[in-house]
Amino acid sequence: MAGLSKSRILIHRQCPKRLWLQIHQPKLAVEEADTTARFAAGNQVGDLARSLHPDGLLIDAENLTQALAETATALRGKRRPLFEATFQAGGVLVRADLLLPVRGGFDLVEVKSSSSVKDYHLEDAAIQAWVAGKAGLPVKRTRIAHIDTAFVCRGDDDYHGLFAHADISDEVAAREKSIPKWIKAAQRTLAGDEPETEPGEQCRKPFACPFSSYCSPANDKGYPPEILPHGKRVAVQLRAAGYNDLRKVPQKMLTRPKHLRILRATKSGKAELDPQAGEQLRALGYPRYFMDFETIQFAVPIWPETRPYVQVPFQWSCHVEKRSGKIEHKAFLADGTGDPRRAFAESLVKVLKRVGPILVYRATFERDRMQYLAETFPDLAPALRAAIERIVDLLPIAREHYYHREMRGSWSLKAVLPTIAPELAYDALEVADGNMAQAAFAEILDRETQPERRAALRESLLVYCERDTLAMVEIARFFMNGRA
Repeated sequence: MAGLSKSRILIHRQCPKRLWLQIHQPKLAVEEADTTARFAAGNQVGDLARSLHPDGLLIDAENLTQALAETATALRGKRRPLFEATFQAGGVLVRADLLLPVRGGFDLVEVKSSSSVKDYHLEDAAIQAWVAGKAGLPVKRTRIAHIDTAFVCRGDDDYHGLFAHADISDEVAAREKSIPKWIKAAQRTLAGDEPETEPGEQCRKPFACPFSSYCSPANDKGYPPEILPHGKRVAVQLRAAGYNDLRKVPQKMLTRPKHLRILRATKSGKAELDPQAGEQLRALGYPRYFMDFETIQFAVPIWPETRPYVQVPFQWSCHVEKRSGKIEHKAFLADGTGDPRRAFAESLVKVLKRVGPILVYRATFERDRMQYLAETFPDLAPALRAAIERIVDLLPIAREHYYHREMRGSWSLKAVLPTIAPELAYDALEVADGNMAQAAFAEILDRETQPERRAALRESLLVYCERDTLAMVEIARFFMNGRA
């Protein structure tokens, strides 16, 4: 029988099959890039939380038996903050982020890199407190220390005020009686055969499951009714009627025009393009600026006057199309030596000029970042706000007027592009999405990164961002030509 930890119990709460696979078939796991980034952020936040208690002691034993012994010794000694204090009870082993001495016992503090208390944090902390209490620790309060997004970086490595503390003792107490049931359920799962669990919301909530590709192989996805936008109730009805693939659904069972378009395209295998898409684009003037941003965010801000989790823009790409059809590409990528915001904003204002539509894909993102820069740099605000007024969003045009069945219910740029210009697909790129772009720039910022690696990362970022704006050029031309 595999031993249980807090993490394993929480995994079982999300999906019993996931825990069973993690223990019995771990080689089937495929971690997503953002999972690695989330763990890295969590480690950084944990280290910082410890640094705010300089008199604390880290239980950093090589094995769990030694960690239990060192924790017991520390608790008998001088009262001081403890980090990673280790406890075992009821067949479960836990390590507490922070134990802070208070009158009559300790406050147990779980440190989270999120900006608020989440529901799954309550179960997480409840397990910690239950095990610690059963092991004999007098837990006076249970708290969550999470990132306070109102914190402003001062640039002096002083992060006092970064954390907000929430007392969740009542919520923890309300879950206390359930914990033995959770433990027994996880033990039964691990002692039995692989659970038969159908894919569902638990595959991504609260975290993406690394076994999704095992449970839902790509070649078995088909065209499920769940791809219908805003069609959860319809999908349930179709499933209940025995329809698991849209290609088998009778037309009379759908009523919304968008659903019917998706059904027709899915059945025929041919794209549908409404001429209105081209009409809207042909009405636009020239020059046309096809623009895209890349941003990075930090749980722990590193530049003065920035806040946690603010999306800081560090790169833009812009294809400029003249009336003659001539296209010129412009780009900016921060050098990674300091705060990129001012250079980003100045170079953007310079390239966008004063006349001509600015085409983006999902306008809320670029519009919000430009407004953020306008608020940050008042002298650039008039030019930035004037540019915001010229933004044209390609996404709603695509969503309302185009569909190809291989988009499978998604109108993201990376879903639409392969159906129009497959030669521009992102598959072969070293940086192929926004998460990878953030990771690449974070590596550029790292002082330990070698010059050759930094140069390669810069080239990959430039290629990726250029691909995004070239993709928009091709989509716009496709819509205007009226071909599907």
